Amino acid sequence: MTARRLPNLVGFALCAALLAYALYAQFYQHIEPCPLCILQRVGMAATGVLFLVAALHNPHRAGRMVYGVLIALAALTTAAIAGRHLYVQHLPPGSIPSCGAPLGVMLKFSPFFQVIKKVLMGSGECGIVNWRFLGLAMPTWVLLWSLALAALGLRANLRRTAA
Repeated sequence: MTARRLPNLVGFALCAALLAYALYAQFYQHIEPCPLCILQRVGMAATGVLFLVAALHNPHRAGRMVYGVLIALAALTTAAIAGRHLYVQHLPPGSIPSCGAPLGVMLKFSPFFQVIKKVLMGSGECGIVNWRFLGLAMPTWVLLWSLALAALGLRANLRRTAA
């Protein structure tokens, strides 16, 4: 296994593990995801798929740069969504918009970009902190992992030597 494939496979495995835990929390701990949580899952899945494709493709020069940038972009977008989620969670009581329609309903009856805009504004269910680990809420962990995955993607794919 080449020195570039292994870190990309590790990145994929980390994304898969994080998504598996999110599904465990939803279906076994009965913690329903809010719309911002769902967007974070989409971002983490995209990051994982890019890691996997980079590992399978194992490109040279320009291809490595493309994968490194795409992985970092997906991970940093996920981090930005998690940051927005943290912002919504720290708004004072009464300043968070009320809960809206479920995401599936909004997607069915509204244009896609209007739904994304509404979701990013946050809603009542996004402001609730119903899970903590080591004192940090789930969006904080997503933010930290996303930053680490962006760094891993850049380091794995942009370094010059295959050490």
